[in-house]
Amino acid sequence: MSEAVNTLDGWYSLHLLYKVDWASFKLLEDSEKDVLINELKGFLAREEEVHQKNEGSYAFYNITGQKADLILWMLRPTIDELNALELEFNKLKVADFLIPAYSYVSIVELSSYLAKGSDGDPYENPFVRARLYPEVPKSKYICFYPMDKKRDLDDNWYMLSMEERSKLMYDHSKIGRSYAGKIKQFITGSQGLDEYEWGVTLFSDDMLEFKNIIYEMRFDEVSARYGVFGDFYVGVHLPDESLDAFFK
Repeated sequence: MSEAVNTLDGWYSLHLLYKVDWASFKLLEDSEKDVLINELKGFLAREEEVHQKNEGSYAFYNITGQKADLILWMLRPTIDELNALELEFNKLKVADFLIPAYSYVSIVELSSYLAKGSDGDPYENPFVRARLYPEVPKSKYICFYPMDKKRDLDDNWYMLSMEERSKLMYDHSKIGRSYAGKIKQFITGSQGLDEYEWGVTLFSDDMLEFKNIIYEMRFDEVSARYGVFGDFYVGVHLPDESLDAFFK
């Protein structure tokens, strides 16, 4: 049997995507809309407080296209906290006008392909901790997609030796490192937690960089031969001061 890779695991991750029932929402009076928007602002303010304390993090974006309207990404130390947060969000008045479009449950992870060379407890290594317990940026754009590694006949990632996989992932990661300063990337593992095996969340102030990095990686063997991708969701940052304009 091929050797399994070890992972270092950090915060639990929950991506929630919604469509807005605009037809129903537009029937509300402005005063009613204000109540809903202010309650949502309060929820996001509490998320920001947790983010500032480095006890979790979050992102809130307006999805471009018809697959969804909103994406809320939340990170917490335990799945119980995320479960409670999802329930809290679903009890907001604005949730009466949100239609669930997609969700993804996973855990921020760093594989031993990329975590080698650390002496002592890796969870005390500043580089490792920054990867496992990230401060999600407020970049202008987001891109989220789930993915698998192939298990098809001769193209079975899990039948490769550890040495082969390590070499392929090292070469693959060099492409990602070439986009340092242009893209922030977060990898979450979801084996046994959701339909795909990983979720990838990218942030950038230039959406074209998402196209550039994904296209370049298509020519790398890890993606070209072994990658299986779900839908891509891209969107624009929705800060607190833009919520009134968005909903009205």
